[in-house]
Amino acid sequence: MFPSRLTGAYTIDPAHSRFGFVARHAMVTKVRGSIPVHEATTSLDATNPAASTVHVVLDVAGIQTGSQIRDGHLRTGDFLDAATHPHITFDSTAVKHVDGDGFEVTGQLTIRGVTRQITFPLEYTGTAVDAQGLTRVGFEGSTVINRKDFGITYNAALETGGVMISDKITLEFDLSAVKTTQA
Repeated sequence: MFPSRLTGAYTIDPAHSRFGFVARHAMVTKVRGSIPVHEATTSLDATNPAASTVHVVLDVAGIQTGSQIRDGHLRTGDFLDAATHPHITFDSTAVKHVDGDGFEVTGQLTIRGVTRQITFPLEYTGTAVDAQGLTRVGFEGSTVINRKDFGITYNAALETGGVMISDKITLEFDLSAVKTTQA
C-alpha cells in the first residue's frame, strides 16, 4: 500500500514513463514497441484505493517499434488506423489494493473506437523527491489482450505454417507520476 502522504493528484511524466507492447512476430521472435503519452493523470487515495483514478490518452501517430516501415504500417487501417482513431484511451472504473504494493486496476480501454473492459495488475514501485523538489511515484505492470477484440485482424500466413503476427499482445506499463496537488 502506498503511504498516506501520497494522496493527491498526479500527472504522468511522459519523459520517464513507457506505455509499451509486445507482439510475437513470425512465430519465432518478439517485436517491442511503445506509444507516446498524449495526456495522462491519476488521483491517488492512500486510505481508500477504490477512490483512486487513472486516465491515459496515447498518441497513435507516434508509435515506435524501431522500424519506420513497420511503424507506418501500424498507423494504417490494417492495424490502429491513426487517421480515424488518433488516440488509445484508458479510463479506470475501479482500483483495488490486492496485497503489499500490489493493486488491480480495472477500466475501459478503447482502441480503434472499440471499448473493452480490462483488469491489470499494477505494482507500486516507490516514491522519490526529484532534483526539482517534486514528489514522484512509480508503478509498473503488464497484461495481455487479444488484438482481435479491438477489431485488429490483419495477418499474413507463413509458408511454414502459422501466421506472421500473434493475436495476443502484451501491454507493458512503466510509469512515473509527478504530484500536482494535495488531496
